[in-house]
Amino acid sequence: MTDRLTRSGRTERVAAGSKASRRGEWVIHVVLAVAAVVMVAPFVWQLLTIFKSNREASQMPPTLLPEDPTTGAFATFFGSVPFWAQLTVSLSALVLRVIGQLVVSALAGYAFARLRFPGRRLLFGLFIAMLMVPSQLFLIGQFEIIRDFQLLDTIPALAIPGMFSAFGIFLMRQAFMSIPAGFEEAARLDGAGPLRTFWYIMLPMARPTMAALAVLTSLYSWNDLLWPLIVTPRGDRRPITVGLAGLQGQFGTDYPTLMAGALVASLPLILIFLALQRQFFSGIASSGLKG
Repeated sequence: MTDRLTRSGRTERVAAGSKASRRGEWVIHVVLAVAAVVMVAPFVWQLLTIFKSNREASQMPPTLLPEDPTTGAFATFFGSVPFWAQLTVSLSALVLRVIGQLVVSALAGYAFARLRFPGRRLLFGLFIAMLMVPSQLFLIGQFEIIRDFQLLDTIPALAIPGMFSAFGIFLMRQAFMSIPAGFEEAARLDGAGPLRTFWYIMLPMARPTMAALAVLTSLYSWNDLLWPLIVTPRGDRRPITVGLAGLQGQFGTDYPTLMAGALVASLPLILIFLALQRQFFSGIASSGLKG
């Protein structure tokens, strides 16, 4: 009799715990659904604004659906902005910046994670301290360096400062530190030096983190606005972000045209993320930045 009561009590506790767990899951799903709606709402509003007239997009109170849908915003955008020239500049600067940052961050991250040299901790601490300094403080010095090398109004001028990133070095260091030391020791026993070990052993195992860094660097490069305004004075030599900023007038803005340009300009970045999304999430999860 006592055993039956004990089993019955346990069953009731398990059932009560299961109900509480299901209620908790429902709460989590509701919160996530609300957050998803809040996140997606601006993009939906952007798509609806594209097909409105400028008068309809600016009227108060605003309307949700366009009364007379039109695609004239795309024609106005391509007629107002040297899109293909600026897109070429943006893509060229992005590729150069991503490749440069991956090379620099991988080499420096491996050195800080695996090599032993005097002042390693102090030097890495200085790199981390740079994360707390606003990037605007470096603009004058970077501009003077680019000017002295006669690189103003060129694609390298857009990409070179972004090749050196304290965050990228930190991310790659975390990736190399998470790799078991046994792989490196085995390569050393086989006669491989530090460079061969880095290139053939460590670097392939850090590919997910490199993919994550490539996506993040692409995002920063594509959205950069202040630095291109400083080093590229001509319109056809500026990236697409500067072209979009030029659509905002002092006395009025054609919002459908601006939204159409923002949609077109974001497509390359969306394609990059879709191509590397699996490696991106794997790299973020393995780098210690999750949560």
